Formats: sequence, C-alpha cells, structure tokens
Amino acid sequence: MKRRMEIPKGSAFKILRRLFAYMGHYYKWELLLVVVCIAVTAVAGISSSIFLEILVDDVITPGVEYGKIYGTAAGFEHVADTLYMLAGIMAGIYALGILCSFVYTRLMALITQGFLKHVRVDMFDKMQTLPVKYFDTHTHGDIMSYYTNDVDALRQLISQSVPQGLFSFVSIVTLLVSMLISSIYLTLVVLGGVALMVVVTKIVGSKSARYFVRQQNSMGRAEGFVEEMINGQKVIKVFCHEEASKADFAKVNDELFRDCDKANGYGNILMPAIMNLGHVVFVAVAIVGGALVLTGVHNLTLTGIAASVITMGAIVSFLNMSRQFTLNIGQVSMQINAVVMAIAGAGRIFEFLDNEPEVDNGYVELVNANIDEDGNITESETRTGKWAWRHPHKAEGTVTYTELKGDIRLFDVDFGYVPEKLVLHDVTLYAKPGQKIAFVGATGAGKTTITNLINRFYDIEDGKIRYDGININKIKKADLRRSLGMVLQDTNLFTGSIMDNIRYGKLDATDEECVEAAKLAGAHDFITRLPEGYDTMLTGDGSNLSQGQKQLLSIARVAVADPPVLILDEATSSIDTRTEYLVQKGMDALMEGRTVFVIAHRLSTIQNSDAIMVLDHGRIIERGSHDELIAKRGQYYQLYTGAFELE
Repeated sequence: MKRRMEIPKGSAFKILRRLFAYMGHYYKWELLLVVVCIAVTAVAGISSSIFLEILVDDVITPGVEYGKIYGTAAGFEHVADTLYMLAGIMAGIYALGILCSFVYTRLMALITQGFLKHVRVDMFDKMQTLPVKYFDTHTHGDIMSYYTNDVDALRQLISQSVPQGLFSFVSIVTLLVSMLISSIYLTLVVLGGVALMVVVTKIVGSKSARYFVRQQNSMGRAEGFVEEMINGQKVIKVFCHEEASKADFAKVNDELFRDCDKANGYGNILMPAIMNLGHVVFVAVAIVGGALVLTGVHNLTLTGIAASVITMGAIVSFLNMSRQFTLNIGQVSMQINAVVMAIAGAGRIFEFLDNEPEVDNGYVELVNANIDEDGNITESETRTGKWAWRHPHKAEGTVTYTELKGDIRLFDVDFGYVPEKLVLHDVTLYAKPGQKIAFVGATGAGKTTITNLINRFYDIEDGKIRYDGININKIKKADLRRSLGMVLQDTNLFTGSIMDNIRYGKLDATDEECVEAAKLAGAHDFITRLPEGYDTMLTGDGSNLSQGQKQLLSIARVAVADPPVLILDEATSSIDTRTEYLVQKGMDALMEGRTVFVIAHRLSTIQNSDAIMVLDHGRIIERGSHDELIAKRGQYYQLYTGAFELE
C-alpha cells in the first residue's frame, strides 16, 4: 500500500506556483482577461459604499434641511438632479460589473474544464510511458484516484477558489484604501477585528488543512481497496471471506471517516466564527463612529486631520465597507480548505507526472526487409512479411541489417526486483530459431521473471541477453516487443467487438487476416456460433465469454501479429481439459516455426519441447529434453512421476 503523502513545509507555494504556470501554458491570455474582469467586478461592487456617502451627505441631508424650510416636495426638487445623476452613474457602473461578471464566469468554466482535460490527457500520456514496475508497486485504485478525486480537487480550486480569492483580494485592497481615505480611526477598529480573524483562521485552518491532506490520501487508499475487492469477488466468495473483507474495509473506511470528520469539523467551524467576529466589528465601528460624531473629534484620514468631524454619510459608508471587508475576509478563509485539498491533489498529480518514464536507450530498429537468395538484406518501405534489425554504427557511420530469426540467448544473468535481493542467479540458456524452450519450477522459482527480462519489462543487474546476436539493451523497446508475442494465464480483453480485440495484435490487420488468425487459434468455430459472430460486443473484460473462449481470443490476437518469438505463460492452467485440447491445438499451430518460451505447471504440455529448464530459487538446476531429464531421474523425473509436486 502506498505511503501517506504529506505536503512538506514550504512546498505549498511551489505547488501552487507550478499549478498556475501549468494553467498559464494553456490559457495565458484567457486568465489575464479573467483577472481584469474580476477586478472591474470587484470595484463596481465596492462603489456602492462611495455612492452611499454621497447619497447621504449630498442628497438626503440637504434635501431634508431644504424640505424643513420650503416643504417636502421642494426639498426633493432641490436635490432631484443630483439624485438622478447618481442613479445613472451607479446604473452604468453596475451594468459594467454585471457584464464583466458574466464574461469571467463563462471564461472560468471554459478554462476549468479545458485545463482538466489537458491534465487528464497529460496523466494518461505519462501513464503510457511508465515502466511495468510502477504498476506492480501501486494499487490500481490509487492510480484511478489521481483521475477522479485529485482532478476534482483541482476543479474546485480553479472554478471556485481562484476567482473567489482574486475577487476578495481586489476587494480587500480597494476597501482598505477607501477606508483609510474615509477615516483612519475607524479603519484601526476594523483592522483590530481582522487581526483576531487571522488568529482564529490560523489556528482552525492549520488543523483542518492537516486533515484535508490526510482525507485526500485516505480516499485514494479506500478506492484502491474497493477496486481490489471488486476484482477478487469470486475468490472472496469461494473462501467465504465476506465477513473478513467487511472487517478490513471497515478499518479503511473508519480511517477515511476520521480524517473527513476532523477535516470538515474544523472547516465548518471557521466560517461561523469569522462571520460572528464580523458582526462584532460592525457593532464596534458603529459605536466608535457614533462617539466620534457626538464628541466632535476631528476626523483623521490619509490626507491628515480633517477640518470637521466625520459626517453621517461617511459613517454609513464606512459601516457598509467594514461589512464588505469582513465578508471578503470570511470568503478567503472559507477557501482555505479547498486550496489545501487542491494542493494535496496537485501534489499527488505532480508526483505522478514526475515519475521517471521507462528508460529506452535503444537505437536498433525493426524494419521491413527484402532478403534475396544469397541472404543479402535491404530495407523495404512496404510490408514484405520479412523483418530485419537495422543496426546503425555511429563510430563507423555505417548501417548493417540482421535478419530477424528469433535467436535468443542469456549469458550469466543476475536480476532482482530490488537490488539487495536477487531472484535470478547466473542464468545461462539459449533458444535457437524455431526451438521450444520450457521452464518448470515451483512458484517463485523465476520462470516468469525470465520472460519479463526478455521483454525488457525489467532490466538485468548483470550479464547479457542477446537477440539475433544483438544486445537487447541496444534494441528500441517498442521494436523489441513488436517482435514478441505473449499469451498469459490472465487474459485481458477490451470493450469492443471480437474483431476489434483480435485486431489489437495488429491494428492495420484486415478482417480476413483476423479471421485467419482466429482459425489458426481454434477460435473461429465458437465465434461463428455467437449471435453476432465477429461483431459480438465484449464488455467487462469479456465477461460474456468463458475462460477458454477468452484464452482462444488472446491466442488469435497474438496470431494476427505473427511474431517470430512466443512467450506462453501458464496459458492453459485456468481452463478445462477439453478446452485445453482446443487451446493446445491452437497454440501448436501458432508455435510452428517460431521460437517459443513456455511456462507450464502441466508437464504433459511441454514433453515435445526441445529443451526443458528446471528452476529452483532462481537457478537452473537441470536442463535437457524430456527423455534426457527422465533418464537423469532428478527433480524433473520426480515432478513427472508425482514423487515431488510443484508448489
């Protein structure tokens, strides 16, 4: 299980900086326009406070005083022009704010979904470059969590927290300047309350942030566990392991619950606390402002001590600004949890994207070739049915061609999945073109490991592996694997038609080639009996087919690729005897004329092998043909006669 990832101190800013640079790579100008629109919208909203001061001091107060002398109607007429002008100006400002708000919300929807699409594409592209080792050491559910939970955390950040945070920042700066211009005394009251808000936010926010990071990781582990249980449902039911599985899930789920409960518990405390402190600040401003008016203290602003006391309009305006100020502080504090979750999600995504891709220093390529009667090889631009290794020699500036025959040899190979623990020791063997080499041994003896090394799913620690005389480290991995076909015990079929699944082995294969491959594999008969034949749709990894039928399709998939080398890893171990006969018949046809490596527990399937390698704890302890090994009366003899059983 993957270790819990905590965000190291000081790295949150780096993650956010990288995230915004990542966004800017795709949407630089759109983001700049969003910033401008948000700034205009924020300023338009704040202008209402200035409007209130002018309305009270220049319209309402003069109108009331004039009305006391000449009557209410006359008082209204006295200030009507000013009132209409103010209303027109404010209508224009608010209209501009509404327009900018519409523009930036539409743009943020485009940026959010577009950016997440790019993130998913980049992750999927990265996934295709990762070595098999990565998938052997990470649960599939945890990997899926990158695409779901972590990407969704980014969605909340980009669509909500970023615009809200920017809006609040512009509003806070503008309001602070406006308040200082209006009254430094009242501004100090507001800043005192804000200081208390910051303290509360720091205390509560730091606790919730810690648990939101844990929540993100716990969710990945929970999804990994569920995915594992779904894949293993048959095993769970066979061994009546339901109660134990529920108990194990309860532990994982309880951990997720505790992290979510504490994260959201602290998170839900924050906003009410900030809002109530905002109410206290509002009341304090009203009291201090009233006291300033009643005591006749001259107002203090950025320009110095005013010649008169603070006006009623200024107090009304300031109360509105203080309310907006604390509300924006509260909005910023409420985004902390979403930002923390996004940082955790982005950190996990960047950790995934920063994984080292599969190293490939190969330069020898597989090419279509023309081979004349004298064995001379030339490269062909069209498919010829013959292949050769194109081997450039940089020092001499020449290129040589070697016919692809399927000659594979291992010399003194040592290997360990971890450097300190070798699982193969001094393995030497050869497989000449057209030979069938079988591996026999207990589980963990190293049989599958050898085939993984031939494919270069893993690279050897010491020794050499040569393919047609060429060190496989010099061959490009894609070309190397194109020359190899694998039929595994666990079949993997994909959503699509049967024809599509067979064509998976050779994407440009014609329907006729796929049908011929199915006939060669012995799959044609059962396919034609299906209601839609080759157009039958497969879902859920071929759940509508039997295990034997799926295995026949996997053989057909290899057959259409027509590789010179085959690797058969326990290909018949999970099917019944009758189906095994059909599968074995298909494999025999497929193996004809090819170099074949076979791993099998059923020794009856490998008696006709050219050489049988008996492995024990990563070493070849016996080798020879079936008859030779029987004559030696060693471990193979004991396995064959039942005196010793494979574990």
